[in-house]
Amino acid sequence: MSDGYRFEFDAPVIRSRRGAAADLAAELEEQGLERALVVCGSTVGETPAVMDPVTEGLGDRLAGVFAETTPEKRLGTAYDGLAAARERDADAVVGLGGGSSLDVAKMVSLLSAVERPPEEVGEELVESGTVTVPSGDLLPVVAVPTTLAGAEMSNVAGVTASPETGPVDEPASGGVADPKLTPRAVVYDPELFATTPKNVLAASAMNGFDKGIETLYASNATPVTDATASRGLGLLEPGLRRLGESDPDPETLAPVVEGTMLVQYGVSRPDGVTLSIIHAFGHGLTRTYDVQQGAAHAVVVPHVLRYLFEKVDGRRELLAESLGVGRAADPAAAVVDAVERVRDALSLPSGLRDVDGPDPSEFDAVAEDIVNDSFLANAPDGLDPTADEVAAVLRDAH
Repeated sequence: MSDGYRFEFDAPVIRSRRGAAADLAAELEEQGLERALVVCGSTVGETPAVMDPVTEGLGDRLAGVFAETTPEKRLGTAYDGLAAARERDADAVVGLGGGSSLDVAKMVSLLSAVERPPEEVGEELVESGTVTVPSGDLLPVVAVPTTLAGAEMSNVAGVTASPETGPVDEPASGGVADPKLTPRAVVYDPELFATTPKNVLAASAMNGFDKGIETLYASNATPVTDATASRGLGLLEPGLRRLGESDPDPETLAPVVEGTMLVQYGVSRPDGVTLSIIHAFGHGLTRTYDVQQGAAHAVVVPHVLRYLFEKVDGRRELLAESLGVGRAADPAAAVVDAVERVRDALSLPSGLRDVDGPDPSEFDAVAEDIVNDSFLANAPDGLDPTADEVAAVLRDAH
């Protein structure tokens, strides 16, 4: 990190407490919003323990529920959600659930200001891997997360499309990044997180945990993000181990939810993100393979960290202090050990052979994708991975 820095972050309003879903109507009123469409997946939509607190919390500001999101984050689904919002005269979107639903909610928001035909938007996604954010006002988004991956405070949304779901002639995938996509508010309610199956929480937690790790050694780290990521990791390290040993009740989840919020505070900013090499590996393993991102992170993160610490300092002492192992004689080894303890406590996979990922014969091709990933621009100063080095890390992780 350089001696000087510029930090710009338009943070959402944060409401956090047990039972915070009851505050949704009050938050909409604070934001000057009247009618919100809830955007979620079918499983969440059919789970009264999640839906009842949210719909009751919205009260007469509930415009309706669109429970059709999928892990694929389809552009066609976002258009369907937009049609539902317009049909119900909604002036806001409540994204409820995991990262996929929050991304679709952001895409509904984006499309609300698009004046081009859907086919033209689909063509842009196919050709460029993104969708241009229009200059007009977007439908505001209020995020109500129920997993721990940490998509709710970002200005990024992933999106895919296929001819079967439209509006494209060939499959496409990509993402959109713009400050306008940052939710207006985020409502953190440990009681809602506790309704999510433990295995889903565990996988998503590894993704969020790694955001804290990467934020500390990213080349664009700042004292602000140092403070929030370090405090967040200090909550997540014992909190996630405790989650692995017990049922996901609200009391156990409260410090984990707080830690997840902190490690992503300031990660996604108008001038870029602090995500780095671990997330580049995650992209390479999930882009064309049926691997859940949290599982991919669980497998590769110890190996990526060992490689990183062999090449550069990687702010190992700050990482060790944040993870509660600051007195270790070898801080780099202690950091890797601490990360492995969290992974193992969450019963996540430790080898690529344990997930639906690439065969060793495909590692060279995956390595090329990883070294060309945009997140490597944020790698620690002095770290410049080659495809051969990345392929070696993948072999170690197999």
